[in-house]
Formats: sequence, structure tokens, C-alpha cells
Amino acid sequence: MKIKNIAVFASGAGSNAEVLIRHFLHHPKAKVRVVVCNNANAGVLRIAENYGVEVLLGSNEWFAERGADLVKELQSRDIDLVVLAGFLRKIPATLIQAFPKRMINIHPALLPKFGGKGMFGSHVHKAVLEAGEKETGISVHYVTEHYDEGAVIFQTAFPIEPGFVLSDIEKRIHQLEHKHYPLVVEQILEQC
Repeated sequence: MKIKNIAVFASGAGSNAEVLIRHFLHHPKAKVRVVVCNNANAGVLRIAENYGVEVLLGSNEWFAERGADLVKELQSRDIDLVVLAGFLRKIPATLIQAFPKRMINIHPALLPKFGGKGMFGSHVHKAVLEAGEKETGISVHYVTEHYDEGAVIFQTAFPIEPGFVLSDIEKRIHQLEHKHYPLVVEQILEQC
């Protein structure tokens, strides 16, 4: 049986990327083959190195202007699924078209609320608090050419307790992401 290859795209500290790498480290059916990053100072680079995972590092211009080159790089590594894990760059259309229904993202809110350009990390949590929402959570969705508009694959929520501040929400969101994202990735891989 062929081992399925995952490409994880990340731009920052890499906590979700690390959870994914660890989850698939000794997995019988899949592995994280490469981490793709657009930030030379990202913590995810150290994580990938620590686990012996190959890194493709490119500038923002490389991602914006050379999508076809990135497609070739991923195809040469026999990538079955592209998983965005805190990747703060718009994905080129050529890349989305090369991986239809094989590119997913995790978003720290209950889409379709609080999605779109500029809605990432603490920006999302701040908007949720300011809107007086009673609950929030995570959404895993397919990537399309429009930010956070792809079909939702999975959602889970938690209540926003009285007195919750930004850090409370961030902590709960990370717990949900780390618990559920690897399992959703496994489910999607079954369809690849």
C-alpha cells in the first residue's frame, strides 16, 4: 500500500504543523513529506528540521508569481494532500486548481462568520469578543480562490464564558485545533 504524502503550509510558530508532523510520524498510511513556508524567521522551520521534514522556503513574491513552479515542486514529491496550518498568504489559483478537493485549511472561528482577508489569529478572536458572540470554535474547510469560502468539512465549538479574554479564547482554540485537525486530515486522506 502506498504511503500518502502531505504538504503542510505554515508561516509562523508552527504549533499545528508540529501536531500534524507528530501525528503522522509513525503512521502506517501517511506522512508529512514537506513543510512549505514563506517566512525565513518562522518557528515552523526549526520544528521541521527537528523532525527531519524537508522544507520548501520561498518569498511572498515566489508564492504570488510562480504558482506553477510550486505545483511542480509538490508533484515531484508525490503530494496527495495540501494542509494549511497558519499559512498567511493567498494561495495561487494554479495551485488550488492542481489540488482540487485536496487542499484544506483550518480557521479559528465558526465560518462563515469571521472569515475573509485579514481574519486570522488574534484578529479573529478580537472580532468574536467585540461582536458579543456566545460561542466560537474552529472550522476546517476546502481551499478555494476566495479566503475562507470553501465548503466546510468539520466544525466544533465551545461557549464563551463570562469574563473570557483574548488569551482564554486563543488557548481553547489551540486545544481544539490540536485535537481535531490531525483526525480530519486522516479522514480527507481516505478520499485522496
